[in-house]
Amino acid sequence: MVERRDIEIFLELGRELHFGRTAENLRVSTARVSQTIKQLERRIGVPLFERTSRRVELTPVGRRLHEDLAPAYRQILDGVARAVAAGRGLDGTLCVGFIGTAVGRFVYEVADVFHARNPTCQVQVRENAYSDGTTLIDEGRIDLLVAVLSPPEGSGLSASPILFREDPLLAVSARHPFARRASVTLDDLAHENVLRPRLLPDFADEALVPRRTPRGALITRGPDFSTIQEMCALVGAGKGVFPVPTHAAEYDARPDVAYVPLTDGAAFEWRLLWRTTAETVRVRAFVQAAQDYVAGRRDPLINR
Repeated sequence: MVERRDIEIFLELGRELHFGRTAENLRVSTARVSQTIKQLERRIGVPLFERTSRRVELTPVGRRLHEDLAPAYRQILDGVARAVAAGRGLDGTLCVGFIGTAVGRFVYEVADVFHARNPTCQVQVRENAYSDGTTLIDEGRIDLLVAVLSPPEGSGLSASPILFREDPLLAVSARHPFARRASVTLDDLAHENVLRPRLLPDFADEALVPRRTPRGALITRGPDFSTIQEMCALVGAGKGVFPVPTHAAEYDARPDVAYVPLTDGAAFEWRLLWRTTAETVRVRAFVQAAQDYVAGRRDPLINR
């Protein structure tokens, strides 16, 4: 019989591919991790990991087992979490992610509204990088994410109604000819390098930057970046351009970067995202607090 802890150790090692980090994450000894994996391999009858002095890799059988067990194990944990949340009401902790300074301030403002209504529930706020995409939600490291992503069907994610919208600007080098223009269009991107967020899923990236201009020209992508700071540094150095929400002109102001209205770009539509299977009363209460906070505010990012 395989115990729950054995499965947890196997899944964590399959994710980390490092015995030491797995032991640290689960607060067990490295020997315990090694012993558990050896016992599992004896029960199954084949190696689950290939080990060398330099690396640890899943074998084909191990990879298949990891793919089979991970969703089921997450579903069990989510079911227990929902039951606990239902029993406790709004006690506990809620972790909310954000991208960008202005959106971080928004999350803290909403957290104040939420906490005033639910004083026994703590809100932790965590900054995400562009390159994180929905990984932190998918792995259960955050409960909610404020983002402009509209999750596709089958993604396992749910989304709140749109909380607020922002018009797009194009971030360009202050030395770029576009910096002297009153506005630009998507067709102007035909001869530019448009930066690409590293590791962002295609569906999310295409929501920000289409593959082609309205006239059909292919939009060249790259270099890649992970954070807003990396993006601004690349833009300032003249390595590329990138569409950003309106608040960037105030919150990400730099002497080497100019922000020009992108007249036909897609609006930035901010929502709260969460794992459908991990929806709790805490999640629903935070979404309601966010909707109440934005009601009547012309610009929720600067609290007016």
